[in-house]
Amino acid sequence: MLKFKIVMPRLTLLCSALLLVAAGMYAQEAVPSATERLERQFQAAVAQYESGHLLEAAAALEALIREAPESFEVHELLGLVYSAQSQDAKASTHLEKAVRLKPDSASARMNLAINLVQLGKLQPAEAEFKKALELEPQNYDANHNLGELYVRAGKVPAAMPYLEQAQRINPAAYDNGYDLALAYIVTKRLADARQLLLTLLNQKDSAELHNLLADVEEKDGKFVAAANQYEIAAHLDPSEGNLFDWGSELLLHRTLDPAITIFEKAAERYPNSPRMAIGLGIAYYSRGNYDDAVKSLLHAADLTPADPRVYPFLSRAYDSSPSQAEDVIARFRRFAEKQPNNGRAQYYYAMSLWKGKRAQDSSLDLAQISALLKKAIALDPSLAEAHLQLGNLHSDQQKYADAIPEYQRALELNSDLADAHYRLGQAYVHTGEKDKAQEQLQVYQKLREQHLADLDKQRAEVRQFVYAAKDSQPARQ
Repeated sequence: MLKFKIVMPRLTLLCSALLLVAAGMYAQEAVPSATERLERQFQAAVAQYESGHLLEAAAALEALIREAPESFEVHELLGLVYSAQSQDAKASTHLEKAVRLKPDSASARMNLAINLVQLGKLQPAEAEFKKALELEPQNYDANHNLGELYVRAGKVPAAMPYLEQAQRINPAAYDNGYDLALAYIVTKRLADARQLLLTLLNQKDSAELHNLLADVEEKDGKFVAAANQYEIAAHLDPSEGNLFDWGSELLLHRTLDPAITIFEKAAERYPNSPRMAIGLGIAYYSRGNYDDAVKSLLHAADLTPADPRVYPFLSRAYDSSPSQAEDVIARFRRFAEKQPNNGRAQYYYAMSLWKGKRAQDSSLDLAQISALLKKAIALDPSLAEAHLQLGNLHSDQQKYADAIPEYQRALELNSDLADAHYRLGQAYVHTGEKDKAQEQLQVYQKLREQHLADLDKQRAEVRQFVYAAKDSQPARQ
């Protein structure tokens, strides 16, 4: 969640320093009248701040600073006013002054620390939070904020003791509990995360808690429990994220008909969501509904033409449904043109031109396809599939001596490419190297028996897409 708790100062009476200043400045007046006027001005500024009239509050406090430059309360409140206006550099001056005036104020040190975080000064912020904790070890805000700082810095194990202490101090603190549960998940303390989330759900039955509990169950290998929690979250809050998580969980575990139903309804509700369109396309493809898969993936490609996630699935769906060739080729051409230095973009464009047509189409430009595959390899030498397909292109033209090095290179990069073993074996047959051919065909057969080919690769790609799509969403605010 990464929410730091601003600590509101006590804004009732000005400090004695201000009273003394007022007494000295207005010696000719009765002291009560001078101090009362300054007090009224300060309280008016407090009221402006609390009602959200920040410009007016800042102006009033700047005027007070000129008359009472050593007032802790005025400097602290003016720092908070500027912080609320995102004027962090100006806020820092006054918050630092407040700490100098009252170094034993834990709240002042915490507010300065939060300001330093906003300025990107994490080490000084850490020092201020720790000083605040030294002053008040049982202060919930100090423990929570220091834990948040470590989370933001990517030091989750360091954050744990402070988030746990904050939770002990205030077990009903929802924000801290949510963040502590996240920290437990990151550190693989799944049982602790589950117990904490169940406790929080007894306090507040919220969609985000059910969604997070579903993440715990998924990571713990409890698919049914995870799917149930994602479903509850989606019913409580049918947000794009909750619906995607529910549909994706079913898709990952190949509960395809319910997954399709969820993605169809979600895509209607969120027609401009690229990941929803991709998820629906993958679900259709997995179910064998290739024409609809291509349509959904084409829609996803139009929503975000530069997003590389859609193209592997569009390419595979197009393999099984070449009837929409012109539309598919147009999308891959656009992708290749938008990313001329992306090897995969060139590869997908080459394959889109080739798929479903092959040599039977007299208009097929094999030279163009060869050039695109070679360009893809030049841009990305590790692209095993491009070497495989270039080898296939040579084989189709009966250039087996040229094909063999491409197959060999493909297998150097990925020895689990079953089709590369098979096609290399076939090429060896044509060059008269029967022993080598037999060896490759045996490896091919073994890989097929072990299911180390397309199906496993497809499932891995689906899982990678789902996790990446979740991780790419904005953090909870």
